Amino acid sequence: MAEKLLAYVGTYTDPILFGTGQVLMGKGEGIYLFELDGDGGGAKLVWKKTGVTNPSFLDLSPSRRFLYAVNELKDYEGEKTGTLSAFALDAGGGPPRFLNRKATFGTDPCHVAVAPSGKYAVVTNYMSGSVCVFPILADGSLGDASDFRQHRGSSVNPARQAGPHAHSAVFDRGEAHVLVSDLGTDELVVYAWDGIGGKLDRKDELCYKAKPGAGPRHLALHPSAPFAYIVNELDSTISVLARDGARPSFREIQTIGSLPSGFTGASSCADLHLSPYGDFLYCSNRGHDSIAVFKILTGTGRLEAAGHFPSGGRTPRSFDIDPSGRILLAANQDSDNIVVFRIDRDRGGLQATGSELEVPTPVCVRIYGAVSKP
Repeated sequence: MAEKLLAYVGTYTDPILFGTGQVLMGKGEGIYLFELDGDGGGAKLVWKKTGVTNPSFLDLSPSRRFLYAVNELKDYEGEKTGTLSAFALDAGGGPPRFLNRKATFGTDPCHVAVAPSGKYAVVTNYMSGSVCVFPILADGSLGDASDFRQHRGSSVNPARQAGPHAHSAVFDRGEAHVLVSDLGTDELVVYAWDGIGGKLDRKDELCYKAKPGAGPRHLALHPSAPFAYIVNELDSTISVLARDGARPSFREIQTIGSLPSGFTGASSCADLHLSPYGDFLYCSNRGHDSIAVFKILTGTGRLEAAGHFPSGGRTPRSFDIDPSGRILLAANQDSDNIVVFRIDRDRGGLQATGSELEVPTPVCVRIYGAVSKP
């Protein structure tokens, strides 16, 4: 039998006002952990961590001993800020133990990335458009912020881009830079990273400027070739970037639509992931309610459309691919379900297994291989 898989799920637990003006009534109860067979069947709930408000994005430490969750809030203890929470995972398989939480000095934090070293966590505050860095102490708890960077600027969409909206952060290979997608300013902001002091140094000459109104949301780096892929929320496109030299200077070589030809309804992109082998790319369409699949052409890094597959619910906010590249989980925010798909390794296509996880307002799903118990 294939190795067991662990799926961590973050949810909205409280009402939240989006940048679109929509108010979503969160129905989740916190953070959930599911165990699945490696072939995508036999899903079961392992634990549910309640008492965590709007844990809308999750990341684990490289040691897999600690869990970090943003709390997507506009106010905390009378201040206009969200928070980041730290938890110690139980080696025996029980619910995690809360360690501490820290204010992120910005509103609606929507993403956290733990450094490959495990020594820092970088949070992006969506609504206020800023980036905050926290040291991770030996016991997994968060220290006081080591750096904070406020983005400036706007772009052409008055409803969504009146100010900066930092949406995600990615550490590049070698942990030399932090790459931040900003939906509000249509930029991929490149920061030099000081992994000793936990400091960010913006490099304007290396930043990438997207097409006005595109709305960069998430970035994926090819695992072995000098290419990067950005999903643009507002115009439902994916931009292919070539990375020039050892420095992360990016050059756009292709932009391709994420929706099928002839689709005329309202839709926006959300998540983006590469297969572990770097041969296929996937993105989610909210409105069309699909996972789009693209073949990555060897040598050029360019994309070729390979199909659109129904997500099995409404508003696929997040999805993830297991480390072996066999299973994809699609979290449908507005239909309260996560659908399990098998991936066709040769063609990249998706086939629903018939298994579903019932989770109210799922926002984030992260898949890891099961940890051997001591």
